[in-house]
Amino acid sequence: MTEITQADLALLAFAREVRSKAYAPYSEFRVGAAVFAGGEIYQGVNVENAAYGSGICAERAAALAAVTAGATDFAAIAVVGDSEAPTVPCGACRQFLAEFNPELRVIMGGRTDAVMVMGLDELLPEAFVRGYLDQDDGSDEE
Repeated sequence: MTEITQADLALLAFAREVRSKAYAPYSEFRVGAAVFAGGEIYQGVNVENAAYGSGICAERAAALAAVTAGATDFAAIAVVGDSEAPTVPCGACRQFLAEFNPELRVIMGGRTDAVMVMGLDELLPEAFVRGYLDQDDGSDEE
């Protein structure tokens, strides 16, 4: 785990602030997220749907807000859920975030004062990233 900074706690406050706006009528597990990208903060919440697979996690909602604004240089993300322990991003969100920064700083919190900070590369070692698509497989097909 990484040392917690004042900037981490500030970003976590943005995630805590937005969590109450989550739409979670099925799980009642509200999550807020805040991405720091390009010097700005972008917030998102989880939005559930009766067709469960159609819902979206707060982390991806915040990332989509950043991308919509033209920011793709992600430095950090904070995630806060309704759990006692710090809420960690799901596997799909980890992979989604790796597209923008495989070494992203991830600040995780819950309902208590407990906070964890880790690099995305610690949470998702050997992520499938753009470089895999650019590798030459050695064949000379034309």
